[in-house]
Amino acid sequence: MLADDVLGKSRDAGTVDERYEQAFASIDADPRNHLIVGDDGGQVIACMQLTFIPGLGRHGAERCLVEAVRVHSDRRGTGVGWQLMAWAIERARARGCVMVQLTSAKTRVDAHRFYLRLGFVASHEGMKLAL
Repeated sequence: MLADDVLGKSRDAGTVDERYEQAFASIDADPRNHLIVGDDGGQVIACMQLTFIPGLGRHGAERCLVEAVRVHSDRRGTGVGWQLMAWAIERARARGCVMVQLTSAKTRVDAHRFYLRLGFVASHEGMKLAL
């Protein structure tokens, strides 16, 4: 699903190679990282990564970072993304996080509308430095 995406086509491969395997193993071994998969009768229909970040700000509060949110192309617009994000937000709340944060490419206008409907606020300007 990472490669089945307008932006992902140029960034991700359509097949699993050693680098993906190594990344998966690192994420799986880290108790602050969680790979979440939505399935419907054994078919993977959605995925995301949650990372719980301890911080000194906000009195040592923890926050939840949401990354790599994907919904299978034939399931977009059916409520799967809403359920996935609602689950993630509740998981962060139950863990005691003070916020859920994410970044989204500026070209993903539909995704921005989706996140705003969920209650997210575009309160910061995100920046990245490709290495």
